Amino acid sequence: MPTPQADSEDNAVLCSCCGPYSLSELRRPVEVADSSSDNVFWAWPLLGPLLVENESSDTRDHCANERTFLSYLRLSVYMAIVAIAIVLSFHLKSQPSPLELRMAQPLGIIFWLLSLSCLVLGFGNYIKTLDKYSRKVAIVQTGWKTQSIMSLIALSIVGTCVILLVITKVEAND
Repeated sequence: MPTPQADSEDNAVLCSCCGPYSLSELRRPVEVADSSSDNVFWAWPLLGPLLVENESSDTRDHCANERTFLSYLRLSVYMAIVAIAIVLSFHLKSQPSPLELRMAQPLGIIFWLLSLSCLVLGFGNYIKTLDKYSRKVAIVQTGWKTQSIMSLIALSIVGTCVILLVITKVEAND
């Protein structure tokens, strides 16, 4: 006959949502130096914090990497808000013109796609930089993908501003 101790352990395993792994096991810290995984970000357990041995400026570099990702996230959220405002034709003092209504949905979709691309780019850069820091490989500059997407975002913002200024000027002349 099984002991009450073994019976309660079996029930704990059966009641767990993740099979034999408890929530405390899923949040166990991951030692970066001991990781045999190709990419330390996806090392098991996924919810565990990454512990990096602090040599020279490692902590500062990891914090800077997190701040950079949060900047990408903030830009992405701002662009998503602008996309929603454009699609809803948000005007404070006047009704939107038919031309503005016709342009609202395509511009909103463009801004929403750029918002998603900015978020994916920021997350990809964060993971890549975290992986390189864990392998003690320093990176100093961004790649061509980052530069091209950020240039496209800046060009879209400036282009939209010019389009809206031209529409306002055309409506003022009518």
